[in-house]
Amino acid sequence: MATAQATTLAVERREAAGSRAARRLRRAGNVPGVLYGGGEEPVAFQVDSRLLRQTLSHAGAVIELSIDGAGGTPVVVKELTRHPVSGDTIHVDMLRVRMDQAISATVVLDLVGGEDAPGVKEGGVLEQVTRELNIEALPGDIPDVIHLDVSDVQIGDTITLDAVTPPRGVTLSDDAETVVVTVTPPRLQVEAEEEIEEETERVAEGETAEQAEEAAGEQPAAGETGGE
Repeated sequence: MATAQATTLAVERREAAGSRAARRLRRAGNVPGVLYGGGEEPVAFQVDSRLLRQTLSHAGAVIELSIDGAGGTPVVVKELTRHPVSGDTIHVDMLRVRMDQAISATVVLDLVGGEDAPGVKEGGVLEQVTRELNIEALPGDIPDVIHLDVSDVQIGDTITLDAVTPPRGVTLSDDAETVVVTVTPPRLQVEAEEEIEEETERVAEGETAEQAEEAAGEQPAAGETGGE
C-alpha cells in the first residue's frame, strides 16, 4: 500500500495553565492541545481552530505536527473533545508515532450498495449496528474509512465482522462475531404478524373457556343422583 503524503499542522507551544487559560484561548479562536508519547515529555500547544478544522478534514491518519516552526513530527489524533451543543473542537490530544511500528486506531465503517440490496427494495430495514472498527496497522497504512458491500443482503440477514475485508496491512481487533449489519422485516409486516399471534392466542383462550363451560355443564348438579 502506498503511503500518502502527511499533512503538516503548525502549532504554538503554550503554558499549561488550567481551565481559565484554556477558556481565554478558545475565546481568541484557538484550541488547546497536548502532544504525548514517543518516550518524551508531554508538550502543551495551541492551534488556530479554523486551521485545525481544515487540516483534520483533509488529512489522513498521520499528521506532521510542527511546533513553533520546528521540523514536523509524525502524530495521530489521540482524542478530540467537542462542545456538546455547538460541536466545535474544544481540546485535542496528539500522539507521537513511529512510521515503522503498528498502532491501534479507530476507523469509520462505510456501507456500500445498501439502496440496491434486495432486502431493502422489498421494504426491509437496513440497520448499521457497528459504525466504527478498532484496527491495528502501521501509521501510514491506516485508512480513512473501511467499506463493506451490502448490495446482496436479504430480509432476515445478519452480517458479522468476519464479512469485513480490511485493506492490506490492516488487522481488525474486534471479535469476528461482532454484529455489523442487520436487515429486519418491514414494520407493518412485523405488526401484522404480532396481531395474528395475539388473535390466535385470544381464540385459543376463548376455546379453552368454552370447553371448560361445556365440561362444567356435563357434571351433575349438587344434590343430584344417578338413581330415582
